[in-house]
Amino acid sequence: MAEASSLPLWATEIVARYESGAAGQFILHGNVADRMLMRLPEGAKLGRLNDYLLDVLLPRFQVVLSYDPGFGLRVERGQETFATWPALKELGEMPSLPLPAVRAIARYLQFARNLRAVGAKPVSVAVVMRDAQLYVPVLPQTINHELSAIASILRSWGGDTTLAAQGQAVFLVADRISHLHPLVSNNPRAADIEIPLPDVGELAGALEVLAPECPRALEGTTDFKRIASRLAGTSIAALEAFLRRRNHSGKALGDADLGDLRKALVERDAGELIDFIEPDRTLDDVIGLEGVKKRLKQDLELWRQDEIGALPMGYLFCGPVGTGKTYLAECLAGEAGVPVVVLRNFRDRWVGSTEANLEKIFALLHALGRCIVFVDEADQALGKRASGSGDSGVSSRVYSMLAAEMSNTRNRGKILWVLASSRPDLIEVDLKRPGRIDVKVPIFPTSTAEEGMVLLGALCKRRGIPLDDAAKASLLPLVPKWLTPGAAEALAVKAYRLTKTGTPAAADALKASLQGYLPPVDPAIIRAQMQIAAEEATDAEFVPKEVHAYLQEP
Repeated sequence: MAEASSLPLWATEIVARYESGAAGQFILHGNVADRMLMRLPEGAKLGRLNDYLLDVLLPRFQVVLSYDPGFGLRVERGQETFATWPALKELGEMPSLPLPAVRAIARYLQFARNLRAVGAKPVSVAVVMRDAQLYVPVLPQTINHELSAIASILRSWGGDTTLAAQGQAVFLVADRISHLHPLVSNNPRAADIEIPLPDVGELAGALEVLAPECPRALEGTTDFKRIASRLAGTSIAALEAFLRRRNHSGKALGDADLGDLRKALVERDAGELIDFIEPDRTLDDVIGLEGVKKRLKQDLELWRQDEIGALPMGYLFCGPVGTGKTYLAECLAGEAGVPVVVLRNFRDRWVGSTEANLEKIFALLHALGRCIVFVDEADQALGKRASGSGDSGVSSRVYSMLAAEMSNTRNRGKILWVLASSRPDLIEVDLKRPGRIDVKVPIFPTSTAEEGMVLLGALCKRRGIPLDDAAKASLLPLVPKWLTPGAAEALAVKAYRLTKTGTPAAADALKASLQGYLPPVDPAIIRAQMQIAAEEATDAEFVPKEVHAYLQEP
């Protein structure tokens, strides 16, 4: 195979395993549909994974065969050598159906081995099985003898410990390894190689290749590494498509475009699995919670100093509904200067699809570098250790995958998990333990009328209806206790509406809103959720003395 120097890590791993004889069959999955940066003696260029295998990893193999359901079995290299195969006349046309094609490949591999055995001139053979998930998929409910036969042959190749010694290599290419038949995907002798999204160096190299082809889009741009660092998490294919469209329209790419571009490209690659948020607010935008903000700012300063040993793996923001848990997470990300990834529609009804979606999300997180993963309503989203009777074990598998990813210590200082829930008691205990969620922060409603007035005053000011000190003092007796930011937001919106519909004075509008105020959530429910949040807190200083006294009341 190719020399390992200057290859990406996944390709280096293939070379190391093959040259050492540890593996001759490789299952390539993950970012297999992307464009690949190929550094060749004649210069760098972009190509498909198939091109990368042929030109970069397998240039020394005399015969390279490929198969996919669309084009059938083909000879990618070494047509003249392959034509000397005596059984070729018997074969007739190159087979297009999976089972005949796999059997033909198996016969040719055996023929090449026999040449070595009798001392004839050896032939090195590589096989590339593209889109393997289409013809050797996860086992269906009914018995399929053809599928079983294909899986059995492919497994026999993977179990052959002499493939490398015989000058043979087999590559199975699939979008997700979880989409493959378990006989193939669970073969311990086959090398599982995940192709990640491109790193900053590969993106910068792709930009260098595209610069001459997209001169108007990249006009005046020379620092490709800086741009690549801002676009981490995107695929080369998505970046190339964007630049070609931009070049066609004659618009140059500017620094101001990079944030929106990254969001658009990442969300396009991820489909509807995530929301990608570039926060535009900081912890200074959070009203109150001074103790919490101090602790979070200290952690972020450690993050900037790369003191990752002192950083938590994750936070749990818990408290009654409407207390601003989501808003706090966005402000935390804005303070850190990193993007927020919000998990959304990753659950699917098809067998294996939910797990494949999670694998895709995890690959994206690893490519983004530093980011915050926000999981709202975590008690519902994260699954359970024990599945219900109607989900075929999906919930428990989701739980296991998330638990493993959250506790991966290699992610410390790179991926920060932030969970939010008004019912943290319903989250599995294992997911809340130290090493996954190290800091549990309770968030409570305002405990005094003064705190409530500060919150209302700030929200009214944001809507252009500021209140002077005299107005705030006169309205103080009307401010309800245990006011949540959500409820305060509703009061401020109502007051703003009144100023536009006949009550122009801000103080009068807010007074009318307060006089007609009814709690949007039953106070008994708010108190119960406050009690749960207080019990979850990792530090006693997170629970104000007023809250502690209130919860002690009968």
